[in-house]
Amino acid sequence: MSQNPLLLLGMIGAAGYIGWLWWHDLRAAQAGKPLPQALPGATIASRKAIIIACLGSIGLLAAETLGEYQLGIVSEQSNMTLLFALNSLGAAIIEELIFRGYIVINGRGKGMRLMGIIVASAIFALLHPFLWEWEESFTLTITLKGCFSTTAAFAFSLWFYISRFASWNPNHSLLPCIAGHATKNLGVIVIKAAQGFLTGWW
Repeated sequence: MSQNPLLLLGMIGAAGYIGWLWWHDLRAAQAGKPLPQALPGATIASRKAIIIACLGSIGLLAAETLGEYQLGIVSEQSNMTLLFALNSLGAAIIEELIFRGYIVINGRGKGMRLMGIIVASAIFALLHPFLWEWEESFTLTITLKGCFSTTAAFAFSLWFYISRFASWNPNHSLLPCIAGHATKNLGVIVIKAAQGFLTGWW
C-alpha cells in the first residue's frame, strides 16, 4: 500500500470519522435506544468477548511470527513508517465494518454464511499486497513470504468472522472484531519495531 503521507493522513481522518459514527450508534444501543439505520455490528459486546477476540489475535500473530522465523523469511519484511503504522490501526475500523459488517450473508442458513465467510476471507487476504504490487503497473510477486503472509491474512479474517458470530458474542457485535484486529495490527507494529523494520515518521 502507498506510504504517501497525504494519502495516509486522509485515510486516518476517514477512519476516525467512520469510527465516530459507529461509536455513536453503539452508544445509542447501549442506552437502549438502537438507531434504525445504525451501522452494522453497532451492538453491545461483553468484556469476555473482547478479551477472547484479542487473545485469539495474539495467538495467531505469535504463530505467524514463529512461522516466519522457521521459514527464514523474516528479512523479507517491508519497512513501515510511523504514519503508516497509525493508519493500520485506523484500517482495523474500516476493514471490519466492510468485511465483518457488510460482507455477510444473513437469513440464508449457516451453510451459506460459512461459504460467504470463506470467499470474503479469500478476497480480504488477496487484497493485501503480498502477492502483487502496483507501482507503474500491476505486477505479480509470488514468493514464499507472499504466500505465507496471504495465508496468515486469510486465517486472521476467519478469526475476526468467528469473533463476530461465535456464541460468546450473542449480539454479533463488531466491537470484538475491531478490538481483535487493532490488537493484531498493534502487535505487528511492535514486532516490526523490535526487528528494525519500523522507520521514521513518513
